[in-house]
Amino acid sequence: MFSMIGSRADLEDMRVADLYAGTGALGLEAVSRGAESAVLVEADRRAAKVVRENIAVCQAQRRVRVVERTVESFLAAVAGPFDLVLIDPPYDVSSDDVAAVLRLLMPALADGAWVLLERGTRGAAVDLPPGLESVADKKYGDSMVRLLRRVDSFA
Repeated sequence: MFSMIGSRADLEDMRVADLYAGTGALGLEAVSRGAESAVLVEADRRAAKVVRENIAVCQAQRRVRVVERTVESFLAAVAGPFDLVLIDPPYDVSSDDVAAVLRLLMPALADGAWVLLERGTRGAAVDLPPGLESVADKKYGDSMVRLLRRVDSFA
């Protein structure tokens, strides 16, 4: 996933959000590659505990924080801006729900921000909101990763 963005942008000093963080691996990887900070959003209490443990193991407490909320409630309250957002929802999250998350995310994206979206290849396509365009797609086994970019929707 990071090779898709690494050839187009430098992670150095990026502000990252990892939505549906799971173990926190993606957000922690972004920080290990130079991101300034990362917010890892995970609603499941047990998974959030694992994320906190992984942050401690990586000694990343100063640059990474966990938000134990649903993605939707986090986005409704967050100010941003984020330069990179990692979205790897469980496969049972519908394409319509992912599209709704992308719409909620738009105000929290910095100009020119990047979004990495991972979905199962068997799921329906996700409709992108105005101002977000697809830059690249890559298939990895049963997963499809889309690299998206925030653009001026009036250009």
